[in-house]
Amino acid sequence: MTTRRPAPFGRALCAMITPFTESGALDVDGAQRLADRLVADGCDGLVLSGTTGESPTTSDEEKAQLVRAVREAVGGRAAIVAGVGTADTRHSVELALAAEKAGADGLLAVTPYYSRPPQDAVEAHFREIADSCGLPLALYDIPGRTGTRIEPATMIRLARHPRIVAVKDCAYDLLGTQKVLAETELAYYTGCDEYVLALYAIGGAGYVGTVANVVPSRFRAILDAFDAGNTDEAARLQRLTVPLTELMMASGLPGTVTAKALLGRLGLPSGPVRAPLRPAGPEVTDGLLAAYEALAGAD
Repeated sequence: MTTRRPAPFGRALCAMITPFTESGALDVDGAQRLADRLVADGCDGLVLSGTTGESPTTSDEEKAQLVRAVREAVGGRAAIVAGVGTADTRHSVELALAAEKAGADGLLAVTPYYSRPPQDAVEAHFREIADSCGLPLALYDIPGRTGTRIEPATMIRLARHPRIVAVKDCAYDLLGTQKVLAETELAYYTGCDEYVLALYAIGGAGYVGTVANVVPSRFRAILDAFDAGNTDEAARLQRLTVPLTELMMASGLPGTVTAKALLGRLGLPSGPVRAPLRPAGPEVTDGLLAAYEALAGAD
C-alpha cells in the first residue's frame, strides 16, 4: 500500500457551489443545508468561494458570511477551506484575514491572473498571503484559467514555508506533480474529477471535486476502496463516474453552471448563476439528470 502523507483538510473535499436566492442574493439557509448534506454524504472538507463557488462575482462580505454560515452548519465535522485568491496580493491578504476571523480552517489561493507575473513574483505573492495570518494555505495551480503556472521548482521552494501545506492541482501535468511529490511533503489534491484515483494512487492526499456537489459519496467510495486494498474496485468506481464528469466538466459549460443546473433539478439548494455566467438550458439539464440517474442506479 502507498504510504499516505498527512492530509491537512481531509481526503474527500467538495468545491461547493454558492447557493443564491432567485433574486440573486446569497442564500445562507441554502448554503447551510447543502453543506450539511455534503458532509453527511462523506465530505471531509468544503472549499468555499473557489472557482465553482463563483468567487469572482461574490463580495468580500458575502465570502465571510458564507464561511460563518457553513461553520455554524457543520461545526467541527468538516474542514472549511476559504478561497482567497485574487489578482491583487493586497486584496488576497485582506480576504485571508477575514476568512480567519470568520472561522475558516484553511485558505486556498489561486495564482494571480491576467497580469501574468513571473515566477519570482508568484512566489512572493503566496508567501505574503501565508505570512498574513495563522491559517494553513493551499496553492491553487490552474494555468488554464489564470494564464500562469506555478512551476514545480516554485512549488518546491514554497513548500519550505511552514504554513504552505497543500496544492489543488489542475495543471494537467502528472510528471510535474510527481516531481513535487518526490521532493516535498505537500498534500496534493486533484481539482480534476477524472484524476481522483490517478493522483491518489501515486501519493496524493485526495480531491477537491466539483462533481462531488451532486454525488459526494460516489467519489468518497473510490478512495475508500483504494485504501482497503481493492484497487480493481477503485478503478471500476472511478470509471462509473466518467459519463457524469464528462457532461459536467467537459461539455463546454463551466462546472458551476452544470452543478447548479443539476442540483436545482434535484430540488437541492442552488439558485441562479451570476453574470457573466448564464444558466444551462433544459436540454443540457435533462442530459445531466439522465447521467446522474444512471450513476445513482449503478452498483
